Amino acid sequence: MSFATEIVAPDGYKVQLNTGLFINNEFVAGANTIDTTNPATGKVITAVQAAEIEQVNQAVDAAEKAFHGGWRFSKPQVRSRLMHKLADLVQRDAEDLAHLETLDNGKPLRDARNDIHGVVNQLRYFAGFCDKVYGKVIETSARLSYTVHEPIGVCAGIIPWNVPMLMLSWKIAPAVATANTVVIKTSELTPLSALKIAALVKEAGFPPGVINIITGYGPKAGEALARHMKVSKIAFTGSTATGRSIMKAAAESNLKKVTLELGGKSPNIIFDDVEDLDQVVFWARAGIFRNAGQICSAGSRIYVQEGIYDKFIQKFKALTSSGKVGDPFQKDTFQGPQISQNQFNRVMNYIELGKKEGATCYHGGKRVGTTGYFIEPTIFTDVREDMRIVKEEIFGPVVVVSKFKDVDDVVAKANDTTYGLAAAVFTSNIRRAITVSNALEAGSVWVNCYNVITENSPFGGYKQSGIGRENGEYALANYTQIKAVKMNIAKL
Repeated sequence: MSFATEIVAPDGYKVQLNTGLFINNEFVAGANTIDTTNPATGKVITAVQAAEIEQVNQAVDAAEKAFHGGWRFSKPQVRSRLMHKLADLVQRDAEDLAHLETLDNGKPLRDARNDIHGVVNQLRYFAGFCDKVYGKVIETSARLSYTVHEPIGVCAGIIPWNVPMLMLSWKIAPAVATANTVVIKTSELTPLSALKIAALVKEAGFPPGVINIITGYGPKAGEALARHMKVSKIAFTGSTATGRSIMKAAAESNLKKVTLELGGKSPNIIFDDVEDLDQVVFWARAGIFRNAGQICSAGSRIYVQEGIYDKFIQKFKALTSSGKVGDPFQKDTFQGPQISQNQFNRVMNYIELGKKEGATCYHGGKRVGTTGYFIEPTIFTDVREDMRIVKEEIFGPVVVVSKFKDVDDVVAKANDTTYGLAAAVFTSNIRRAITVSNALEAGSVWVNCYNVITENSPFGGYKQSGIGRENGEYALANYTQIKAVKMNIAKL
């Protein structure tokens, strides 16, 4: 059965795509189908095959067979070559992937192209680690002791809808580099770019079963992966509530290893000694309104020192209002739509809640147009720390801006959250930058920039923002298990 189809983007660009489940290097039928929608119009793009328990079992069985059938002992040079080949193919088909991502997710085409650079960099970075996973020799009396870092086995990854391609590479690259096999479940909202990459996996020459990519609903396919007895490790990126459910399922099944990259309510702190306020405003806008605010590390709480607050808020509003909200395929668009009607409703409900709580809607707060899921970038001022729009993750183009007096005041406010994914500090004082960075309870702290995330630097959260780290050498620990070997070399 063929699931090949042609996808035509609004700008006329055409992409050939297979919409089946990618299991054992073949596109196969699912239990049913799911319609995927263009969030800029609300219209269906195409239908994709959807997995339930039976198809999840097939994917896991294929991954297990590949792991024990030789992949776990594959030569590092072979794994590295395959990963570099996949990176080459992603580069070759960059326009196909970017158009699929923009059509399915709604982010501006410019940003989708930038995400592809991140995918390629991720694959190449971890390809370089294939032959650099080392153990240790430990000095013991009359005995030889050493450690070996071995692959875990079948690793599952559940990826979100906000940056689908990039999250796919974050889950695949370190797992495959360390000789594991993988089953990836995409979001039902944004499956298209992953299905295109699935075809490239086969073209690159990966053996059947090493990389499997399926689409399905969380309560069915996601739950089945989290509880599967043959899955030895699961990685999830998404909401804190779903992360709890995955931990529970892992604990109640086979105690599989879990890494979680979850929500955030990240503080962006701006001191009055900054030298170039226009640059600060540029970073502040990008930090919250890129990707329509649908970024887990978005700088959704901005704290500005009293002396420059008035000047900052005026400049921030002016720059924010200058950005075009609209068709993501247009070159001058800064902000695209929210991902779905449900997410649109969620964000609009928070905006109304903020008004009811007594905050001032300083800018935005309204729907843009009559089709699609577009919302004006929204700025709230005159907020209190106990307001829900200050405490809760909105995951949309909504920011709260507050004043602060001094370091102690702002650090206390910044850390008064259940989250701890990221934070930023803008200052010209290097001592203050280091002091405040050290005091912030967050997995990433950016100084005089925002959301600078790279493949060679760890990313993950404190508190309820997650467990474990992705990216960088630190990520390898999530996909290996350590064996200690002790040999008696004394005469018996």
